[in-house]
Amino acid sequence: METGKPPSRLPSLGLDELLAELQARLQAVLATRDRVNALFDAVVAVGTNLDIEVVLRGIVESAVSLVNARYGAMGVIGEGGRLAEFIPVGLTEEQISRIHHWPEGRGLLGALIRDPQPVRVADLSMHELSSGFPPGHPPMTSFVGVPIRIRDEVYGNLYLTEKADGGQFDEEDQAVLVALAAAAGVAIENARLYDEARRQQRWLAASAEVTRGLLSGADVSDALELITTRALEMSGADLVMLALPVADGSELEIAHAAGEAAEDAVGMMVPATRSASGMVLASGQLLAVADFSHDDRVARVTRERLNLGPALLVPLGAAGNVHGVLTAGRRPGAMPLPPAAADMLVTFATQAGIALELAEHRRQAERVAVFEDRDRIARDLHDLVIQRLYATGISLQGTVGMIGAPEVAGRVSQAVDALDETIRDIRTSIFELQARPQATPAGLRSRIVEVAGEMASLLGFAPTLRLDGPLDNGVPKDAAEHLLGVLREALSNAARHAAASRVEVQVRAAENLSLTVTDNGTGIKPGGRRSGLANVAERAAECGGSLRVESAPDGGTRLEWLVPLPPGRAGRR
Repeated sequence: METGKPPSRLPSLGLDELLAELQARLQAVLATRDRVNALFDAVVAVGTNLDIEVVLRGIVESAVSLVNARYGAMGVIGEGGRLAEFIPVGLTEEQISRIHHWPEGRGLLGALIRDPQPVRVADLSMHELSSGFPPGHPPMTSFVGVPIRIRDEVYGNLYLTEKADGGQFDEEDQAVLVALAAAAGVAIENARLYDEARRQQRWLAASAEVTRGLLSGADVSDALELITTRALEMSGADLVMLALPVADGSELEIAHAAGEAAEDAVGMMVPATRSASGMVLASGQLLAVADFSHDDRVARVTRERLNLGPALLVPLGAAGNVHGVLTAGRRPGAMPLPPAAADMLVTFATQAGIALELAEHRRQAERVAVFEDRDRIARDLHDLVIQRLYATGISLQGTVGMIGAPEVAGRVSQAVDALDETIRDIRTSIFELQARPQATPAGLRSRIVEVAGEMASLLGFAPTLRLDGPLDNGVPKDAAEHLLGVLREALSNAARHAAASRVEVQVRAAENLSLTVTDNGTGIKPGGRRSGLANVAERAAECGGSLRVESAPDGGTRLEWLVPLPPGRAGRR
């Protein structure tokens, strides 16, 4: 019986292989531990912020890091199963600018929307559902996508492409993304609720601010500017414009704008019959435009001058009583406004329109009160002051023959003439007090008063008016229109060139229709532009009349425009 040592079995156990396998498994365990820790960190990170935009981008960045991908994106699903928002990660600004448009939810991305299950693809170009990339999009090969659910609703999808090491995404990558997507759904829900609460708060504050300003008697222009600014803040748009109908409603003017290139938009005129704004004004229905600068429904002038992509046009007010059109647009290539922001903008515009209507009713009531007060003053002037002045004039005129001294008699006659002139001035003032907007076409007197009122803001003061004769029923329509044009031109010249502080307008209808405008300005400048006076002279010539412009006796300029009236017209009262 041998008592020696037993033979060694170590070579047959493959110790080196066992140690290598053990080391590999330890490395895998460590890698798994690191990945789990990274997943925990990512879950904590996406749940610590309540800003919805920051949360969405943070989710994509975490997903890219967890699976070692080169590119990542989140597609938010909107109405009709289309992508309403797209958040890319890994693309440079230059790459983004070269992409013609973001994915719209077709092909493989559309299949993931219709059947929200995790998908892994080794080569996108070889997949049967691949629809290719939009122009300018960088090439991508490997792909993994997982849905993000909020309760039972699919909010969107995570897309990861191009494994950084050149390999393919595996089951572990997919499992990690599924876990991250579950945590992301909770974070998105919290952020969305918080964002909705903040948006509601901003909307309530903005509506209250606009309504309070309008009903407290603030200037309507200031209120409209405030509406435009608040709409920009609430919607997240890059540019918000407010177009208002002007004149007879055949055009709209962009009266207010806020955001990028707002100064280029203000003052732009848009035709009402051939523009998207006109469509919204007429229908009272909102209009979504996918590409503002390339949509044929948008007026050509705005397409060419405003570089906008997706836009939303909202009526300011309820259907049937639209005061204007609010347009909120984003840069070309950007995603449309989120549905929540669009809904809030529509509600805000409707509320602002109602506030404008209430403010208009209030102004109408105040105008009625002013008109009633003016009527009372006019009655007192007519029934008391004019009658007393007339009686005093008759009494003085009767005493002229009883005065022996010619000098005294002449002075009394001058006093009687002055009383007659005062009576005419008071009658003109009475008419101005009683003049008000009418549904029926206004007479020439009222229109003269209206033009003078319009030009008062340009002059900085109200011109003095003296109106005499049968202006309402003794002047032909064409002559009346020419006179109003001449009056507007003369007052405009006095405001822009004369630097006048007093302007007197006298209109008289007798054998001739005469308009005299006298100012105390700088007078006629030799060699100055005369295009306006040439137009005035042409108007006189068309009516067989004349124009005379001369220096006023006390300085300034005196313009006299005279046209003959048909026989018998001036005598009508």
